[in-house]
Amino acid sequence: MKQTVRVTVNGRLYEEEVEPRQLLSYFLRETIGLTGTHIGCIIGECGACTVQVNGTLVKSCLMFAVQANGKEITTIEGLAEGDTLHPVQEAFINNYGFQCGYCTPGMIMAADSLLKKNPYPSEEEIREGLAGNLCMCTGYVQIVAAVKEAAGQVDDG
Repeated sequence: MKQTVRVTVNGRLYEEEVEPRQLLSYFLRETIGLTGTHIGCIIGECGACTVQVNGTLVKSCLMFAVQANGKEITTIEGLAEGDTLHPVQEAFINNYGFQCGYCTPGMIMAADSLLKKNPYPSEEEIREGLAGNLCMCTGYVQIVAAVKEAAGQVDDG
């Protein structure tokens, strides 16, 4: 029996009928069409599906859509403002912080969350803050450089 989920995603309210066991990652991609959230391992290991739920990092492959009912979700699509990229997105481009790009949405969401809590992290704190996200291409040097460049530019609101 389907259940109604009412969530605000990137500032827009959605009310949809979903199967109780539908994962949030599939809800975002297939039900409401936000394909920026990638689906990787489906066991919470890779972090490609990382989003923010009420400001907290969540691996959306480990959360049912019904568990998000009534919550506010931010996906990679919600960071930019119109044609202006978010500072972390801009820094990833400037520093070639992606190779195949599969991990990039999750990395950027994790970096944004880290910089909201700690605007000027050390390299060790950046690596620790991104530890839940894996880059299969091993482009960590560029990713860390991107987060350093974005440091101090992320609004905590």
